[in-house]
Amino acid sequence: MTGAAKRELVCHPQSSSNLVRGVQVSLQRLSDGRLASRYVIEGAIDRLRIPPPAVPVRADGLWRHTCFEIFVSDRMPAYREFNFSPSGQWSAYAFAAYRQAAEAPAAEPSVSVRVATDRLELDASIPVLETSRLSVALSAVIEDTSGELSYWALKHPPGKPDFHHPDSFVLEL
Repeated sequence: MTGAAKRELVCHPQSSSNLVRGVQVSLQRLSDGRLASRYVIEGAIDRLRIPPPAVPVRADGLWRHTCFEIFVSDRMPAYREFNFSPSGQWSAYAFAAYRQAAEAPAAEPSVSVRVATDRLELDASIPVLETSRLSVALSAVIEDTSGELSYWALKHPPGKPDFHHPDSFVLEL
């Protein structure tokens, strides 16, 4: 295993985060060419809207509810986006440049979830090029039971939440 990192996500200044004490992400490059991640939310999990378990298939629009995201590039400005729902559903997208869609990656991520009273953990792994240096952006969207969303990331660019922004790619592996 190579290229391990553990980071704390910060809440966007225009978001409310009173139910969440923190969001951490651990990343590790595996020798089989995958990037393994563990997202951990600590807080009042029972007051968050957590999607129920579902068939672990590709689904669009996961970012409209509680989900976790990895943006990864081995050659900016092109990048890939992976979304993981606590339901087990996932999505993957590819971009030639900032928000310019390209052919979506075919490789399927793996997702597993554990929920406790004050903690939610989601593990996901995605395929990456084993020998490439990666630029990574990490983020999460967290929905409370009233439907309010909070936006979390390693770094937020100025203005409204925008996880695709090139300034969000602050982690190098």
